[in-house]
Amino acid sequence: MEEPQRARSHTVTTTASSFAENFSTSSSSFAYDREFLRTLPGLLIVAEIGLCFNGSAFILYLSAAVVDASSVSPERDSHNFNSWAASSFFAFLVTICYAGNTYFSFIAWRSRTIQ
Repeated sequence: MEEPQRARSHTVTTTASSFAENFSTSSSSFAYDREFLRTLPGLLIVAEIGLCFNGSAFILYLSAAVVDASSVSPERDSHNFNSWAASSFFAFLVTICYAGNTYFSFIAWRSRTIQ
């Protein structure tokens, strides 16, 4: 005699992912990216990104320094005069640093493109 079939319960079966087992940091796809940065086009891309970043930071800091300096009131009795003067000085100092960094990034980029 046959036994009546019971209704199957809804179970979920899980398995381990094969991706996690095959993943390693020494994969060949990562090695290509590291090698690309050592080539001339890779170095040019990195130099251009640095040049664009430094140039845009110079422009933004310059505009902030000008606005900061123009908001300083000439009254020396004011409590905020020393704070505003110091912030203006350091804003222009940071602007000069970014301008120098932009110049050196441009020189480095220019010397690589001439070769």
